[in-house]
Parts: sequence; structure tokens; C-alpha cells
Amino acid sequence: MQYKKYGLVLLLSNLLVVTAWLCVRGVEINTIASRQAFRASVMEDIADFQETSVSTVVQAASSDQRVIHCGVLEKKPVSQLNDADYEALLKIVEAEAGGEDENGKLLVANVVLNRVNSNIFPDTVTGVVYQKEFGVCQFSPVSDGRINRVRVSEETRRAVERAVYGEDISQGALYFVARRAVAPDRMQWFDNHLTWLVAYGGHEFFGS
Repeated sequence: MQYKKYGLVLLLSNLLVVTAWLCVRGVEINTIASRQAFRASVMEDIADFQETSVSTVVQAASSDQRVIHCGVLEKKPVSQLNDADYEALLKIVEAEAGGEDENGKLLVANVVLNRVNSNIFPDTVTGVVYQKEFGVCQFSPVSDGRINRVRVSEETRRAVERAVYGEDISQGALYFVARRAVAPDRMQWFDNHLTWLVAYGGHEFFGS
């Protein structure tokens, strides 16, 4: 009889252990299932977000809305120009490089802004563009009035924007000249007193 009691107790103990083990496994299984379900939910949300984002961009592009890459939003103008300076820069670039491609226009804009940042020229775009030395204008479109007759192209606007946002492909040039349009004696001054940097289109660019 006593052995039967011990056997019954042992059986009950084993049942309790097995029950406890099953409960623990059940919790683990439920936890794993929950994690998997959560992960699946997150992946669905990501997929929905990506699909929505792509769809939004495509819709914006197809509806002629302006689509801006997020990297562009981080950029800030290097040169802070007021309206008068910005207009003067557009006009002088158009007048001097209207027949050049966008990079040719960018180079001229670079020269103007490099002068603004130099300590040997006026510190504003308007000052640089309309500067005179011994009564002579620095830029021929100013002296002959062409600067007031130009119609600024979209390409010129893009080139100026690139310059204002800090793109300089001129190697820091402060001067430019169209060799074929300049008298040989005047060209000698560029060749003898300045540092030749680069030639592009119809212009050659020099540093001090």
C-alpha cells in the first residue's frame, strides 16, 4: 500500500513537471510567433511605405510637380546675394557667355564670384560687374550697354545657380578673355602678368 502511495506521488510529480514544461514551451512558441508576426507586420509597413513613396514620386513627376532629391534639400548657397546682385550676375553671364554651353556660362559666373571673394576687387557682385579702372569698365558688355539688352536664358540661370551653390570649375580664376577678340598688345598683359589656368569654349581663364 505504501509503495502505491509513493508511486502515485511520483506519477503526480512527473505530470506536474511535464505540465510546467509544456507551459514554458507554449510561452516560448507564442513569443516566437509574436515576434515573427511583429517582424512580418514591420516588413509590410516598410513595403507599403516604399510603394507609397515611389508612387508619390511617380505621380509628382507625371503631374509636372517639381521633384527634389532629398540630398538637394541639404545644400545651401555659398554666396548670399541680394536681388540686385543676383540680377547683375545673370545679366553679365548672359552678355559675356550667351553663346557658350552651360559650363562656359558657369566659368564666367565663377570669375565674378571669385572676384567678390578676393580682397583686390569690390565685395559685391554689382560692384564687380560695374567696376571701372581709370574710367574703363572691366566687362565690355557694361561699356557698350549690351548688359541691359540681354534676355537671360534658362541655361544661364542653371549655370548661375551652380556657381551660387559653390561649384567652381575655373580653378579660382579671376580673369577671362576671348583671345581672338582682343588686340595682341592687350593680350600680352594677360600672358605676361597673369597665370593661365584653363581654356574653354571661346574664353581663356587666368589667375592673378
